[in-house]
Amino acid sequence: MKAITLNLCAWIILPFMDAIAKYLSSDLSFFQITWARYFFTVFWTLPFMFFFFRKNLTFSENPKLQILRGIILFSANICFFYSISIISLSKALTLAFVAPLVTTALSPFLLGEKVGFKRWSAVLVGFFGTLIVIRPGFIEFNLATLAALGTGCLYGVYLIITRKLHSTDNPLLTLLITGVVGASIGSFFVPIVWINPTPIQWAWLGLMGIFACLGHLFLIYSLRYANASILAPFGYFEIVTNIILGYYIFNQFPDIWTFLGLFIIISSGIYIFRREVLKY
Repeated sequence: MKAITLNLCAWIILPFMDAIAKYLSSDLSFFQITWARYFFTVFWTLPFMFFFFRKNLTFSENPKLQILRGIILFSANICFFYSISIISLSKALTLAFVAPLVTTALSPFLLGEKVGFKRWSAVLVGFFGTLIVIRPGFIEFNLATLAALGTGCLYGVYLIITRKLHSTDNPLLTLLITGVVGASIGSFFVPIVWINPTPIQWAWLGLMGIFACLGHLFLIYSLRYANASILAPFGYFEIVTNIILGYYIFNQFPDIWTFLGLFIIISSGIYIFRREVLKY
């Protein structure tokens, strides 16, 4: 029960980071917002680890894989923050929910895992759910929609790399390295799109970093008490907070087709994770 509570707390908190990013995107570049998300993640995480988990500040056993993981997650965040600057939070997140399906589809090639007919069928059903949300030919298929799908694809690869790192590096160390990689890469390019934030906007950016740190810390601690495959379906709870924030802050509410596609994607994702649990 403790693991589920911590996990749900994470999925309640993280959409607040997305809402702040969408709110600021009307005045600041989505790339600048992405950079700030990583900069403030390091800003808050490093002191926390130094005072409470100093022994975990060691060199990674898989530095190349850690850097690759950080680059992929940074790219996923760029795609997602761009998509929510154009389309609704709920639609962007629904399309990003293809991540578990992408992980399943790629695991035979990248992890050497066997994926049977039933799980391949679930992947195809989930893909059908994304087509319902997008409705190509009926509504405009824009770059923001493609970016949201790209978020899910990149995050699916990120999950595969995280699996490989799970048995070697400490999760808190992984969180810090991910932040350092994203902040370092972003710092090279952010001057190109830099807009001087106001003091209030700086405060929002700092708060966004706090939400990111708290959300990921809750996720890390939830994994101390339960297996990742057991907790994974609870990640879909994020859409609840997402829809509430989208409605009350941005006056955006998903249409019936988004809800239908969401139901299909979530159902196929939960089925895949149930198969994972039964496999072990």
